[in-house]
Amino acid sequence: MLPSARPPSQRSGRLGLGIIGAGRVGPVLGLALAGAGHAIVGVSAVSEQSRERAEAMLPGVPVLDIPTVVERSELVILAVPLAELPSLVAGLAATGTWQPGQIVLHTAPGFGIDVLQPATAAGAIPLAVHPALEFTGTSLDLTRLGESYFAVTAPAPVLPIAQALVVEMGGEPVVVDEADRPAYAEAIATATAFSRSIVEQSTGLLRSIGVEKPGSFLSSLIRSTVDNALTRAGAPTRLDLDVIGALQDDVSGDAAPGAAGTEGDPGDDGRGWFLRGE
Repeated sequence: MLPSARPPSQRSGRLGLGIIGAGRVGPVLGLALAGAGHAIVGVSAVSEQSRERAEAMLPGVPVLDIPTVVERSELVILAVPLAELPSLVAGLAATGTWQPGQIVLHTAPGFGIDVLQPATAAGAIPLAVHPALEFTGTSLDLTRLGESYFAVTAPAPVLPIAQALVVEMGGEPVVVDEADRPAYAEAIATATAFSRSIVEQSTGLLRSIGVEKPGSFLSSLIRSTVDNALTRAGAPTRLDLDVIGALQDDVSGDAAPGAAGTEGDPGDDGRGWFLRGE
């Protein structure tokens, strides 16, 4: 029996962690959980860029094929593009790769646990955990995780597992019902896309009239405006604007398209991580 199949009171608390996907999200969450005492047993990375990121963020962690990562892991993080998630879960079920008692956690905002049904049918524990943060794929994100909220969807009996993992990563879990995941994803997409678009439009106008470093010029204005809007919306005082990664990245140095957050990834459609699930 896998340790994850035991009741929480009987577990050592240390899980073998496997990461599927070496985009901007998976390695960061892996590092956060490793910092809480879990052991990363492997990571999958297909493209040259993802392999480089895996080596930089997870030095010493073996890069393995997906079935091997799953077979060796008690907790599997699926941080893959949104469109690939259903077929990946179903394909691993068809080959009998999922294991009873194994925790399977995906990070796609628009999906709940229904997408993990093939793994659940094999006896796995399904969790949908999405950090409300735009990732850079660097160690900077580790600090930001500690200032972030995570949308959590899970069956009631195992909801405490998902919540505990979020707390271990330094975040605060917020339960989102299965039926509400699409609306949640839309809210995240709207906030991120509009923040980036407004910054790019405003800095472009200032640049066109000769203002040097328009991002720095607008920095205080944008931060204070967003801060005030969040306060009026009832945001807790502990929320730091660093959570809004896209906004910070754009105003800090006149980031050009394809800079921090997109990194010119192949297949990047310009709409951000929240639609790809990476």
